[in-house]
Amino acid sequence: MRKYVYLVSALFAAMLCGRPAAAQSLDAFKYRLAQPTASESAARITVTEYDDAAQVVAQAVQSLGRPALNAYRVCIFSDNGADARAGAAAAKALFEETFTGIPVYMFYENPYFRVTVGNCLTIEEAIILKGRVSGTFPKAFPKSEQLRLSDFRH
Repeated sequence: MRKYVYLVSALFAAMLCGRPAAAQSLDAFKYRLAQPTASESAARITVTEYDDAAQVVAQAVQSLGRPALNAYRVCIFSDNGADARAGAAAAKALFEETFTGIPVYMFYENPYFRVTVGNCLTIEEAIILKGRVSGTFPKAFPKSEQLRLSDFRH
């Protein structure tokens, strides 16, 4: 009797596995996806493009295309204290008075105010510039930065 039950069960399983179930076929799935649902009849999507969106995207694409170089600057001031902004402004002013013709940059990188000078392609150039400014700024040090080609136009 057990053999008969196993035989019938095996035949029934083979019959089910032999053909895919109608609800699981690819055609049935595609058909269900193509049918509108009740909520789709009331759904509406509105797309609004603002006038300046195209311009902003064009500027972003253009800025990504600008080539950048691994270059160096000399950091003459870096501080995150309460009077760091005033110290950075004073260091920038002193450098501009003492060393004319060398570009100077003051910026804020959270949490530091920094003042860097020069645009050097090699570390050797940065070390030479550090030697020139170390009399006035004894804590100066070379710093690796990403610079654009336009930074090298004086």
